[in-house]
Amino acid sequence: MSNSRENTSYQSEHFINRELSWLEFNHRVLEEARDKRNPIFEQMKFLAIVSSNLDEFFMVRVASLKDQVNAGYNKADPAGLTPKQQLKRISQRAHKMTVDQYNTFNKSLMPRLKKNGFNIIKGKNLSKKQFAYLEEYYRKQVYPVLTPMAVDFSRPFPLILNRSLNIALLVQEMEEDNPTFATVQVPAMLPRLVELPAGDGEGKEFMLLEEVMILFMEKLFTSHQILCAHPYRITRNGDLSIDEEEAKDLLMEIEKSIKRRRWGAAIRLEADYKMDQRLLDILQASLEIHKGEIYLINGPMDLTFLMKAYGINGFDDLKYPDFQPVVPPIFKEERAMFDLISEKDRFLYVPYDSFNPVIRFVQEAAEDPGVLAIKQTLYRVSGDSPIIKSLAEAAERGKQVTVLVEVMARFDEENNIQWAKKLEQAGCHVIYGLVGLKTHSKITLVVRREEGRIKRYLHLGTGNYNDSTAKLYTDMGLFTSREQYAAEASSFFNMLTGYSDPPDLYKLTVAPLNMRETFTQLIRDEAENARQGKKAVIRAQMNSLVDQQIICELYDASRAGVSIHLLVRGICCLRPGVKGVSENITVHSIVGRFLEHPRIFYFEQDGRKKLCLSSADWMNRNLDRRIELLFEVEDPEIHQQVMDALNILFNDTLKTRILQPDGLYKRVDKRGKQRLEAQLYFCQRAEAIEKRQHREASQVIIFEPILSSDQLLEK
Repeated sequence: MSNSRENTSYQSEHFINRELSWLEFNHRVLEEARDKRNPIFEQMKFLAIVSSNLDEFFMVRVASLKDQVNAGYNKADPAGLTPKQQLKRISQRAHKMTVDQYNTFNKSLMPRLKKNGFNIIKGKNLSKKQFAYLEEYYRKQVYPVLTPMAVDFSRPFPLILNRSLNIALLVQEMEEDNPTFATVQVPAMLPRLVELPAGDGEGKEFMLLEEVMILFMEKLFTSHQILCAHPYRITRNGDLSIDEEEAKDLLMEIEKSIKRRRWGAAIRLEADYKMDQRLLDILQASLEIHKGEIYLINGPMDLTFLMKAYGINGFDDLKYPDFQPVVPPIFKEERAMFDLISEKDRFLYVPYDSFNPVIRFVQEAAEDPGVLAIKQTLYRVSGDSPIIKSLAEAAERGKQVTVLVEVMARFDEENNIQWAKKLEQAGCHVIYGLVGLKTHSKITLVVRREEGRIKRYLHLGTGNYNDSTAKLYTDMGLFTSREQYAAEASSFFNMLTGYSDPPDLYKLTVAPLNMRETFTQLIRDEAENARQGKKAVIRAQMNSLVDQQIICELYDASRAGVSIHLLVRGICCLRPGVKGVSENITVHSIVGRFLEHPRIFYFEQDGRKKLCLSSADWMNRNLDRRIELLFEVEDPEIHQQVMDALNILFNDTLKTRILQPDGLYKRVDKRGKQRLEAQLYFCQRAEAIEKRQHREASQVIIFEPILSSDQLLEK
């Protein structure tokens, strides 16, 4: 199939820069931190997520752009910006975001937290009892682990750990007038928030560890006068660069690179906005950092500590009402998973549905004497994963267990290496991915002997096999024993683990083999149907939309008259609503309690209504540099469930923002529309089903959509 498109060229103004689009996504997270309709502790958590997101953005994306500039790379991106221009625009936007973030913390969050009995106080507000407590706490818990590091002619500037919190000081001997620079790392193993004895008011009071340290810093420099002391923090280049073909031992190379990540070039300096200029000058010169890379912070450095503050007991009324994922009625029946899946395809929509059936599927496979083999791809798992335990147990029972581990899953490399080694020790065949390609697909294959014949069972999903994130991310998964799917899954694993040629696949589509071509043809088919006057619709949900070729195909389809509705949580480089280019395209984004994570693709196909789920986004890396899977949903009941879920998501009016032609997002105009928060709706639906199970224990319940799928498509 040819990849050439219509003779239509699109200009740089038709694309949104990837990095600026990501910053707009983080701004939507910040909006949730500022939205007083959210419980105050949830606002606090969103503010922590903003900080965590920015850390990763600087460590990976900004670092990559800096590397390009340093290498003399000057090619413009599809939006027409060179790496140097991107860095300038990023700096402007990130500085403004940081100011907005701390305005939110200081002016909105802290006063309301204080009113609700959660107060972070300063040293000047300590009672005598609290001061005495802190003095003893410092002496016993803090002082023994501190290491002051001075800089002078015999002691060079020390290596400052990536993302560590530190205190910079100017000190001088009592009878000298020559100040010396010193730095002390705030111990990461100690709680950032030190809880204080009860004060005069109600509720709980805390003090930040760095402020406790500054309060008693003279005890660390007994023969010196402390002229000033201020917190600071640096972010370093955290991107791993590994030549897989040259690496004799990939695991060893990754372990070395993880260590190097801690000492990469500094790309951002966060410093107390009151920091003495002399200190700032020393840090800037020593870290070799530009003025535009300095962020002056009016508040506590590194607000990710708010995520741990969220877990402090006693404030449940300031959080979202507790929601426990519900085990669907069919999985509560006392029948083996294999019997349930043999009967018909089964579907899970986590976290509204519990992830437990996936865990149970692997556990039963490990224990069932009829199971001969288990094959699985793993990208990210929890630290104490029940799936890992079951795979190890299966190998110890003599079953053939093959696990394809992606050890280069960013920031999870160390965790993945540890449990991969445990699987090897248990007797599993562990394969560490393919050279040059990340394995991002989500698939489990179980081979079972039944009544003298072999039968295969399959789980395919849009999310990771991680029982922890399955409570925080929305994802979809399918269990099936359809013979064609299972046979192609076997061929897929044989291709990954051996030297088999790429198989002919009809039910599974694989990247980078043919997924790009498949999506291209599906989009073009809709465009051709539109030209012929047929109903032509594309609806899709994904994390990010970046790939330029796919965007151009969507523009062509829009110009042909295809109605295109996209739900893109994060980065979107497509510019909707541009006259003559993308007038028929809308882009929604939902930021809420859960991280929207499914990849759903629907094509009208002249009434055939093709619906697929996938592990892949529409990004270059997913289509060209990763092992991904796309699979069609053939069961009519599950097809309807997914379409109804999409319908609810597209009708959300409370957590949705709509992308405008200028690249900014606006909330939904709720006038004349039903108030709907999709994620809350799904939670309430799951809880309602749970309550009805006593009466309808084995009945499959499909919720009534607010509008039918066809009604929405007509809109």
